Amino acid sequence: MNKQFLLYVTIFISVLLFGCTSRHIPAPVSSLNNNVNDLSNTININGDDYKVQKGDTLYSIAFSAGQDFRSLAKNNLIPSPYIIFPGQSISLLPPPKKIKSDEKYTNSSKKSRKNTQKNNIILKKELDPPKQREYVQKQASNKVSKNEQLSSSKVQWFWPAKGKITKRFSNKENGYKGLQITNKKGATVLAAAQGTVVYAGNALRGYGSLIILKHNDDYLSAYAHNSKLLVKEKQKVKAGQKIAEIGNSESPVTALRFEIRYRGQAVNPARYLP
Repeated sequence: MNKQFLLYVTIFISVLLFGCTSRHIPAPVSSLNNNVNDLSNTININGDDYKVQKGDTLYSIAFSAGQDFRSLAKNNLIPSPYIIFPGQSISLLPPPKKIKSDEKYTNSSKKSRKNTQKNNIILKKELDPPKQREYVQKQASNKVSKNEQLSSSKVQWFWPAKGKITKRFSNKENGYKGLQITNKKGATVLAAAQGTVVYAGNALRGYGSLIILKHNDDYLSAYAHNSKLLVKEKQKVKAGQKIAEIGNSESPVTALRFEIRYRGQAVNPARYLP
């Protein structure tokens, strides 16, 4: 009887000890960050402000927002050479216009002034002959294109890669804003003109491994979806210099996406390339 009692006691103590030790075994942990393509640091312009991430440049932010880097710098009081810091807030809106004390009006006077201006515009349109109005509109559009041509004439453009053009520029809202030049992975990407590297990285969502070159104060060119980047930021490059290799980073197609930006706005590269 005593032996049987001792056996029960021994078993009970063993079970108790096992339970105590098992409590010190850590519970299994499942990682919540198993995505190797983590895009938490990618530039995603959505709203009136953007918080600077590590690796950003003012040029890459302006490029993603479709703005002129000079205007963005001016609106945020960022002097040349446009140095920004992680965590810095960049306003994507122009600053509010200051109203002088003697320029304040009551609601009624504001409405009266607007009505007067509207009537003056209508009256002017009625007085101007249709041909003259058409001529003025053409002159205005020509003035913009002449400024663009004058600035572009200072840049000597070359084709950035060999291959087949599988997508062309479109002015539609969601249209392709460049040229897609398809070729095999590792094919050479050339600088389309002499310039300075103002961005080299993969923080712009949808562009993969990207290079942005500044050619003058008006023109930038972009080279996206590369498999390898061969230049660094602030590096000066010559026209025709190898700067990258074609790839398919953030793209289902192995091809170069080539863009030209004039004062922040995408323009048709076919108009500039020989």
